[in-house]
Amino acid sequence: MFPFFAYDEPVFRPPAEAFSLILQATIGCSHNRCRFCGMYKSKRFRLRPLPELLEELEAVPVRHRAGLRRLFLGDGDGLIYPQGDLERLLAALSEIFPNLARVAAYASPASLETKSVAELERLRTGKLRLLYFGLESGDDKTLESAGKGFTAEEMLMQCRKAQEAGIKLSVTAILGLAGKQRSAEHAAATAAWINALSPRYFSLLTLIRGGNEDYFSFIEPLANGAILEEALALVTALEPRATILRSDHVSNLLHLSGSYPKDREGIIAQARAALAEGRRHPGWFN
Repeated sequence: MFPFFAYDEPVFRPPAEAFSLILQATIGCSHNRCRFCGMYKSKRFRLRPLPELLEELEAVPVRHRAGLRRLFLGDGDGLIYPQGDLERLLAALSEIFPNLARVAAYASPASLETKSVAELERLRTGKLRLLYFGLESGDDKTLESAGKGFTAEEMLMQCRKAQEAGIKLSVTAILGLAGKQRSAEHAAATAAWINALSPRYFSLLTLIRGGNEDYFSFIEPLANGAILEEALALVTALEPRATILRSDHVSNLLHLSGSYPKDREGIIAQARAALAEGRRHPGWFN
């Protein structure tokens, strides 16, 4: 983050944006009704006016501007920003930061729904090159229970628009989200969804506690061993055309990384080995 900006805390960003300048174009999350997520529950969603953002950017000392190559638009749904103002903001970013190579943002299915392919293409021309999209699950029953607000097919249609516009997608799904009730369905449907889209990146997170206690009481949470079993089922069913897999978030029990299809067998072997090792420690496993 930038020490001269007055951030509205807490601020969240994807791990890959660790060295990006974070600009809070929005505060909070436009949906903020996902039952499993406690990230933005302390915030009321709002859009920050464009003049306010431009004034904040002008405060960046000139000596720092040429070194900036990446910028992340926060908070939880930067793509929801109105199209015209977002285009003007991107143009200003390129002017203020002459070596800016990439702008990224979280995108919700609702925000993608507001953009046409032509509008997304204009945003890509303005250097919005990567969108982080929370699929969470490809299983509609799990999505409904989790409060996502969209079906898997609806989200697939919206993500295909971004792909058509040439914008890279980094899609996330959450191990353990379905609990014991639908673990197998969750793994299979999520893999099928990823196979249908073949996003540039696919990341696995694991459901953890934090502002979502009601959801944990609603599902029957998975034990450590069941999380590993679900991960193995998912990576085994994955067959995208060209997707980089990451399972290296702090929430994950099992860290995996590699490219599909090239590293598929190695990823599966690693997941199987982790499961076998976990079974050697029943106290932890169960």
